[in-house]
Amino acid sequence: MNHVRRLALVLAVALLGSRVSGSPTAGAPKLADLEFLAGVWVSDAGARRVEESWLCPAFDTMIGMGRTTSAATGKTVFFEYLRIESRDEGLVYVAQPKGGRATEFRLVRLSGGTATFENLAHDFPKRLVYSTSAEGGLTARVEGDPSNGEKAEEIRYRRAAGGCR
Repeated sequence: MNHVRRLALVLAVALLGSRVSGSPTAGAPKLADLEFLAGVWVSDAGARRVEESWLCPAFDTMIGMGRTTSAATGKTVFFEYLRIESRDEGLVYVAQPKGGRATEFRLVRLSGGTATFENLAHDFPKRLVYSTSAEGGLTARVEGDPSNGEKAEEIRYRRAAGGCR
């Protein structure tokens, strides 16, 4: 067999093997690329405190959770379970507000400390954008459909010092 045919056969087998095994495409974002989310993040706005915590990427998941509390009422006003999964089709952000039904958002862009997840079929939000700042902070932005009057909301987090409060 000549070298060209042999090379073509080797490439065909390699491509077929990667599709069968579900290996991600070379150059595709990996879960480790989202390590910048790992840690405990807090944002204080008046009586409201928003916290978001992410475990480091491990194998095929990052696990997170969020909580919003009100000093005015002394209550937790919102919480959600979060995870980012590495799947054959790419990275997927899964949110379960108040522990309810899961909603999935696919990673559509990852560049320079900014990750954008979308689910355009969802009511609100349709897009989640996490981005790092030069000061070491993290911004979480949720976006809806501006044609329906849905305004984007941003939470600017700082990395929490160790411990509670």
